[in-house]
Amino acid sequence: MGKVEEFEELRPLLFSIAYRILGSVGEAEDAVQETWLRYDGSATRPTSVKAFLSATVTRLSIDVLRSARVRREEYVGPWFPEPLLSDPYDDPARSVELADSVSMAALLLLERLSPLERAVFVLREVFGFGFDEIAEAVGRSEEACRQLLVRSRRHMQAGRPRFAADSRERQELATRFFDALKDGDVGGLRNLLAADVTLVGDGGGKTPQLARAVIGADNVARVLGTVFPLMFQVDVSFEPQQLNGQPGAILRDRDGRILHTMVLDVLDGQIQTVRAVINPDKLGHLGPVGDAWALDREVKLVRRQAP
Repeated sequence: MGKVEEFEELRPLLFSIAYRILGSVGEAEDAVQETWLRYDGSATRPTSVKAFLSATVTRLSIDVLRSARVRREEYVGPWFPEPLLSDPYDDPARSVELADSVSMAALLLLERLSPLERAVFVLREVFGFGFDEIAEAVGRSEEACRQLLVRSRRHMQAGRPRFAADSRERQELATRFFDALKDGDVGGLRNLLAADVTLVGDGGGKTPQLARAVIGADNVARVLGTVFPLMFQVDVSFEPQQLNGQPGAILRDRDGRILHTMVLDVLDGQIQTVRAVINPDKLGHLGPVGDAWALDREVKLVRRQAP
């Protein structure tokens, strides 16, 4: 097998590692491409191509994350990972870990970790790498990597919910949620929401967005049940879609361009969080992006004209 074939076979794994470390589709793709350039330019053939490429993409991702964290501290409003339609890497032996680790909630928990902790956690807990391989990837001793893993596990477990929902329960609840959203059924929405549910959007200061998170079932139901019927009046449509392994939807304008994505956190039979990614910089990899400001003007006009 030549270099190109070897690399392409491992590309899904490399992207999946980089995305979990970075939370960005574009930055993960760049890290994978740079990994290829380094592999292609290497004069020596590594003993294990998988170990070499995984270590390379990990180190590149750590470097990118260190600079990205500075930018995220200056980010306008809440920061969310870029939505991912599907994880290209599949390993039946680790399907649970892979599915859990790519959710928005898990990626936001990973933001609590240092770049090294995040890399060690991803390589060990998600992909099952040995400590010898992890040590080589992050440039630390095996013992140091074990300590990094202990700390990262502690941080992750502290933020995890107590009850998980199975995929069927999540999907059934999401279907009822989006049906109520289409109908502007405030009462129906309220019945699906946890008492302390949170509605929050990531616009990055580049689109109309909520001034602050909306908290509480009554408040969230009222906002959603009021705004979405107005959006549908100006031909906004949404397609139910699995995003980051969770039930969600992609909202499109009348020309089919993407306006934003919505993802639901479902736990213990209720929707706990509604997260919307509205920042156009985070949506381009999903397709052509619409003009959220134009939509906002149309919605306001419809509201003023309502009897």
